[in-house]
Amino acid sequence: MNSTSRAAAPLVREPRHAPVAHLIRGGVIEGVHYGSVVVLGADGTAAFQLGDAEAAFYPRSALKPLQAVAMARAGLPLEGELLSLAAASHSGEERHLAGARRILELAGLTEDDLRNVPDLPFDPAVRDTWVREGRPPSRLAQNCSGKHAAMLYTCGLNGWSLDDYLDPAHPLQQAVAQTVEELTGQPVAQVTVDGCGAPLFAVSLHGLARAAARITTAAAGTAEARVADAMREHAEMASGSGRDVAELMRVVPGLLAKDGFEGVQVAALPDGRAVAVKIADGANRARVPVAAAALARAGVDPALLTGFAGEPLLGGGEPVGCVRPADALSPAPLTACA
Repeated sequence: MNSTSRAAAPLVREPRHAPVAHLIRGGVIEGVHYGSVVVLGADGTAAFQLGDAEAAFYPRSALKPLQAVAMARAGLPLEGELLSLAAASHSGEERHLAGARRILELAGLTEDDLRNVPDLPFDPAVRDTWVREGRPPSRLAQNCSGKHAAMLYTCGLNGWSLDDYLDPAHPLQQAVAQTVEELTGQPVAQVTVDGCGAPLFAVSLHGLARAAARITTAAAGTAEARVADAMREHAEMASGSGRDVAELMRVVPGLLAKDGFEGVQVAALPDGRAVAVKIADGANRARVPVAAAALARAGVDPALLTGFAGEPLLGGGEPVGCVRPADALSPAPLTACA
């Protein structure tokens, strides 16, 4: 499919998920995580699919690189750390808050102009510190504040209204929707509101993987390449210290990766190989090893991925099992399971 062709909108239906991960305790399958996985080859074709990669679903924060591309196309001049933050689900560390403040300063605005929901920092350790210090939830600490600050900056540069920048009919959100449809290659199936208050567009898992591939294979200097470069070069601004998605981008050369709430993961390599994952029950403990297994399916050296095989299951404080990708996805697990 070329960049101008479009598939039909994905169907809104109950996804036909399949088992993608097993909880193994003492050699017995204790539980099963269902979900869907798609792996694209460098030529854009689906090299592997498990579950339902074609039903409509909400990518949640995995959509942020596409939103950042739309803003860059609309004139957002940010680069480097600040552009990475514009595509971030950040942890609420001081550098993230400082970056969001800087974007607002460039726009001549303040935290009061943000319309995302006030929240405590996403990172548990940072959040605990805030609670101990008696700091209240704030719009700046909420994990999407970089994106919202960049949205306001983009609106100001284009002379668009600020108070209603989250309205799906607003010129900014119309530009985002157009970019989502172009990069995914399909019409948006449904529009709702994400947790932060921004419009959220339903596409297919296949479409999300296709969009990531188009971002990483775009020509140098394009909005897509600027976003990809910023996120890869400043992975901890796009997420946070110790976050698995940042570590993935550090250990896999050229990888662009973004996670999303409810068990979503997308990742793409510079040659167009891409993966997208949705865990049906939203479990992060399954998202990480399933995404790693999908990347191995895409041809990433398994030796680079052993650190993403999943957290052990404990019994009496000792490892007695693990969360392991289902055999249909990964017949040869990245690590042994007790």
